[in-house]
Amino acid sequence: MSSHSNLDTLYRQVIMDHYKNPRNKGDMEGETLHVNMNNPTCGDRIQLQLKVEGDKISDAKFVGEGCSISLSSASMMTEAVKGQPVENALEMSDIFSQMVQGEDYDDEKYDLGDIEALQGVTKFPARIKCATLAWKAMEKGLGEEEETD
Repeated sequence: MSSHSNLDTLYRQVIMDHYKNPRNKGDMEGETLHVNMNNPTCGDRIQLQLKVEGDKISDAKFVGEGCSISLSSASMMTEAVKGQPVENALEMSDIFSQMVQGEDYDDEKYDLGDIEALQGVTKFPARIKCATLAWKAMEKGLGEEEETD
């Protein structure tokens, strides 16, 4: 058995784990940024909730429905950006986008952890939108934050 198929299996398990046991799923109390996004091709719908204090994302949660790729990606994304400065979160989003599109990305800068399990999406172009949905929602929410300059 090649190590590549072992990796695929491991990645699939990681994705299914986040899908079945999503991190940070649910509604957040208090003042939060709400961003709704959907991916009509797959029927994925997500509402991302971010709490930004100063220049840091102090909390992130989501509710939604969709395929395993979109929901596990939302779970991984909220885990990854919680506690991060906004700038880092946006940079991670760029890196994630490069990764799922099969471009070279800088995996040294941040520990992507489980997020790398979504690399395989590059082989399924139709799924890229599913994988990036939550990240795009975060970018949109944070972009709206920044307009107060």
